[in-house]
Amino acid sequence: MFRFFENLVDPYSAYVPSDAPPRQLWPFLKPYVRLFRKVFVATGITSMLNAFSEVFLIWYLGRMVDFLSQGTPQQVWAAHGTEILLVALGILVLRPIVGGLNVALLHNTILTNFAPAVRWRSHAHIMRQPVGWFESDFAGRIANRIMQAPAAAGDAVFQAFDAIAFASTTLVGAAIMLAGSDPRLLVPLVLWLMAYLALMRWTIRRAGPASQASSEARSAVTGRVVDSYTNIHSVKLFAHLDSELGYAHDAIENARRTFQKEMRIVTIMDTVLTVLNSMMILGVSGWAIWLWYAGTASVGIVAAAVALSLRLHSMTYWIMWASTNLVQHLGTLQEGMETISQPIGLVDRPGAPALALGQGRLVIENVSHHYGRGSGGLQGISLTLEPGEKIGIVGRSGAGKSTLVKLILRFYDAEKGRILIDGQDITQVTQESLRQKIGMVQQDSSLLHRSVRDNICYGRPDATEAMMIAAARQAEAHDFILTLKDPQGRTGYDAHVGERGVKLSGGQRQRVALARVILKDAPILILDEATSALDSEAEAAIQNALFGVMQGKSVIAIAHRLSTIAAMDRIIVLDDGHVAEQGSHAELLAKNGLYAQFWARQSGGFLGDDTEEAAE
Repeated sequence: MFRFFENLVDPYSAYVPSDAPPRQLWPFLKPYVRLFRKVFVATGITSMLNAFSEVFLIWYLGRMVDFLSQGTPQQVWAAHGTEILLVALGILVLRPIVGGLNVALLHNTILTNFAPAVRWRSHAHIMRQPVGWFESDFAGRIANRIMQAPAAAGDAVFQAFDAIAFASTTLVGAAIMLAGSDPRLLVPLVLWLMAYLALMRWTIRRAGPASQASSEARSAVTGRVVDSYTNIHSVKLFAHLDSELGYAHDAIENARRTFQKEMRIVTIMDTVLTVLNSMMILGVSGWAIWLWYAGTASVGIVAAAVALSLRLHSMTYWIMWASTNLVQHLGTLQEGMETISQPIGLVDRPGAPALALGQGRLVIENVSHHYGRGSGGLQGISLTLEPGEKIGIVGRSGAGKSTLVKLILRFYDAEKGRILIDGQDITQVTQESLRQKIGMVQQDSSLLHRSVRDNICYGRPDATEAMMIAAARQAEAHDFILTLKDPQGRTGYDAHVGERGVKLSGGQRQRVALARVILKDAPILILDEATSALDSEAEAAIQNALFGVMQGKSVIAIAHRLSTIAAMDRIIVLDDGHVAEQGSHAELLAKNGLYAQFWARQSGGFLGDDTEEAAE
């Protein structure tokens, strides 16, 4: 039975993604409402039937009081026995069925599927964002919003049906019942309702912004805490425990103060509501008793009016809390939408084909890119990488080396010029097909928090075990992998490496990353300080392996240790975003220019302490 309700809606059903999702609340929710529309209709109907059944029972209580006081038990049973049995049957059978359907739809269909649907599509949207988008925000804050906003959306829908629809129907039913007994009983109810709605409006107008502020403050706390955890090695290394605690304290204190403001609104609301409900109970009950005293209302009407006012009294706290929570959830959702509804900054053109790779000829035509700053990056670069050619790229920090690589991978679109692979402009083909044809080993190779096997096979998911082990052997990684064991007892290729590969040494991470790229076997290979984390002995072994991997591939190798690229077919020297020199190792030394200066300053062929800036 549960599985039937749980499978009424597929939260992962196919949909057409948008590069620019709506930034307003209702347009954002509309596709999800459309997905759940049949369930929402059924839930609304069962919620209304539930509410009407409660009002009916109160009305029938008054009716029973009247006919029970009008004769002997035998006479009452003879006149109303069948009616009593039918009502009892309805209470015993129909009410549980309707109530059970309503609860199952709310809990097993809506709550378990609505938030996952929003979270799945939001995550899919964020994963399509370019690399630069992630570089400008905390990963923890992004993840926090992905978790909070969809959950808030699901809770808001739940509250709308569980409380708002139920309460509206109950009030309508109560008004009909009182008007049917004596229209004058509507007067205190209407006056109370006007005051109640005014209080609700006051609360909602203040609770929404207060809730959004609290949500933003909580996201800030998450961002700062995750930032400290992610960089725990730096925190410990520089002995900044106290400053990190102070950094978190400021955010936690701000979150506490924003939550205090939110709770002040709740306290005022609750106090005023208690006064209003007390007046409503006295008004409805007192008026009913006055009408009975005047002889225009029966004892049953008085009993029903008193029971109804007490029911409304208990229900109004629930409704006010539900309404406030609804607004708070919507505030949290709106705050999350600031992240999950941002348009995709770098997209494939409509109908873009996959890259059709031939020999792997790479042409860079007059490319300039400054990250929108007007300076830094690259300026008018033109280069050609012939099929199978191997070039090295060197230069001081900030010369543009990493920028060039990011543009080739299309992590950014060049502000000027174009990049061609086998005559195809990389902005006119799909990003996925482009990156599938390029293998890259970075200076800081972070690994997924998964098993060694998962990390190596990330380069080629359909690889066999033998292919994976062969790649690990070629990367000089197989022997140390067999010695690994994680805290859960998993060993060898099944051992997990920790977040970003933190459980491995720098050299071990680099070798696993090399194995991943070797397994990928892409025709274009980019090496960004691929052996920088290795000791001399390991580096020599890996260099030999890399020379084997490079055979038949077009290779771009970035290096500060010039000895690692001296044997390249051609060396490109970048300086201040321009190509300053190019040629073979011997030719550049003969020119006695920048490259010769770099070589002369090195001890063992290492270019000082230059490292590429993250923003380059």
